[in-house]
Parts: sequence; C-alpha cells; structure tokens
Amino acid sequence: MKPIYWIVGASAASCLAIAPFLQRQTSIEVMFGMLGPLAAATISLLLAQRTWERRPEAIMRLMVAAFAAKLVFFAAYVAVMLRILALTPMPFVVSFASYFIILYLIEALLLKRLLGRGMHSSR
Repeated sequence: MKPIYWIVGASAASCLAIAPFLQRQTSIEVMFGMLGPLAAATISLLLAQRTWERRPEAIMRLMVAAFAAKLVFFAAYVAVMLRILALTPMPFVVSFASYFIILYLIEALLLKRLLGRGMHSSR
C-alpha cells in the first residue's frame, strides 16, 4: 500500500513541478494525460495486492482481466479527452504516453517484487 502513496505523490508532484513553465491550458492537458494512467495503475496495484494476500493462485487471472479492462478504459479515456473535452492532442498525448510508460514500468517492478516475496516465502 505504501508504494501507491509514493506513486500518486510523485505523479502529482511532477505534474505540479512543470505547471509553472506551461500555459494554463497546457498544464491542464498534461494533468489529464497523467490522471488516466495513474488511476489505472493505482487500481491495478491495489487489486493485485489484495488478490495476492487473499488468493495468490488467482493473480494471473486478475492480471489478464485487468489488461482487458485497461484496453477498454484507455480507448474510452483518450476518446473522451480528445473528442468531448477537446484537449489539444500534442500535450495530452505526450503526457499520457510518458506517464503510461513510467507508471507501467513501476507497476511491473512492484508486481515482480510482490510475486518474488511469495516465491521466497514458499521455500
């Protein structure tokens, strides 16, 4: 649970750190580019941690289902941001892609650590 606080805090801090260097509208687009990947990574990590604590054998099924849900979520999220909110594509997409890559790298490392703990404790 503690790493999730760090992920949320670091994401918010990075967004706030670059905001003074951007126009107001651009900083809003950067923030929305961060929010989707942050929400998905946070929820995925919370579910993985709870599943691992309760039923470790179900973790793979959860991750496959989470992957499918993320595909649908991200398609809808990007469509809403670009079509309905009419955000400027370039700052939103650059922010979205950057946060997506970084947050999913962190998520993979945290999942590896979580699963590694389980493997070592079973010996």
